[in-house]
Amino acid sequence: MNPPIWTELINLVAAVAFILALKALSGPKTARLGNRVGAIGAIVATVVVFFAINNIQNVEIILIAMVVGSLLGYFAAKKVQMTQMPQMVALFNGAGGGAAMAVAVIEFLTGSIYTSPIALVATVLTIIIGGVAFTGSIVTFLKLQELMTSRPVIIPLGRFITIGVALANLALAGYLIVDPTAWAMWTLSVLALVLGILFVLPVGGADVPIVISLLNAFTGLSVAGMGYVLENVLLLVGGTLVGASGTLLTRLMAQAMGRPLTNTLFGAFTKTAQKISNSQEDRSVKSAQPNDIGIMLAYASRVIIVPGYGLAVAQAQQSLRELVDLLMSKGIEVQYAIHPVAGRMPGHMNVLLAEADVPYDQLKEMDEINSEFASTDVAVVVGANDVVNPAARTDADSPIYGMPILNVDQAEQVVFMKRSMRPGFAGIDNELLFNDKTTLLFGDAKDSLTKVIAAVKAI
Repeated sequence: MNPPIWTELINLVAAVAFILALKALSGPKTARLGNRVGAIGAIVATVVVFFAINNIQNVEIILIAMVVGSLLGYFAAKKVQMTQMPQMVALFNGAGGGAAMAVAVIEFLTGSIYTSPIALVATVLTIIIGGVAFTGSIVTFLKLQELMTSRPVIIPLGRFITIGVALANLALAGYLIVDPTAWAMWTLSVLALVLGILFVLPVGGADVPIVISLLNAFTGLSVAGMGYVLENVLLLVGGTLVGASGTLLTRLMAQAMGRPLTNTLFGAFTKTAQKISNSQEDRSVKSAQPNDIGIMLAYASRVIIVPGYGLAVAQAQQSLRELVDLLMSKGIEVQYAIHPVAGRMPGHMNVLLAEADVPYDQLKEMDEINSEFASTDVAVVVGANDVVNPAARTDADSPIYGMPILNVDQAEQVVFMKRSMRPGFAGIDNELLFNDKTTLLFGDAKDSLTKVIAAVKAI
């Protein structure tokens, strides 16, 4: 039975809301509105289902699941800190891929797709793509949450095992299309879940944000596939939007990292990608006290701030804004340098600084500001690491070699605020720390900034 025309029109309105939301999310000034438009579209699309279908079964279970999911989402949005946002995105993305896979399995078991070869193909592909997105997202969550090492995990003969599992997935997919049997479907489901794990394990920490984006595209494709099978235009449109935007973002992020996506995903299987430096012995660094840093900044003419994940961990964005305002009140020119993959996900630093009401025109992207470091008196690095590591330009054996970085080392003086000498998320030493220009200020970023602010005020 076809749904009433009025429900189709409402679904069309919801689909348009998704498109408008995605457009609004492309700019910081309209992002909040985009979130609201997308949320309203999702609510409308969910509610209309109850009026579009007669005799819905298990309504009580559906409503309970909706309430539980809504509460989880609400409390996650309220309680999860900005530093944990990438982990939450990974979990939510994994839930979407897992849900698409579960629906595909149910549709397969009910046998409603056997009369349509295209629907059968879409179902089988959804099982694979959704399974990879589910377990792959779980592994990225574990890496980001540091419940497992963020470095590439290389298992013996890992390249060949991964290729073998991928080929087995393709072979079983072909078999299922010809002879749709339950045992083959369950075997394919397990292999798809295993492939997701093998797919993400060899990815190094610095590349995890790119993988999150790619897995997001996978989830979108799996949802779109189920939209076709269920003849639900809204799922088809929403999934296609997520798949297309995730693919585009993955491509842009790979370009920002300065190497092809294949190197990000499979580079850990090469010899060079496995070389991780841990040697800091017999290498001296220069450190100072907050008063020394305050004097350095107060007598500078031009300062560039480079924020990173450590700033987010310390929740020090308000303190950083106070320092910048103080310096500017003294006639010092100050700008923020934003690397495309600073933090743990795209736009992380932009959102973090927006929380402190930092004017957007003070935020300069890497390509725009890199040429200005050479004429800068002091570059202040607050919690960033891999995105300012000169090894990306000079060490061909480094896992981040070829990644465009901020040219902090070209500034006249560099102030590096760090908790310790611990390597960044990529797990390698930062050569900038040992540069003669660099002065380290050890400690929590918020505490360090507060002391520097006091020192500047005293001058």
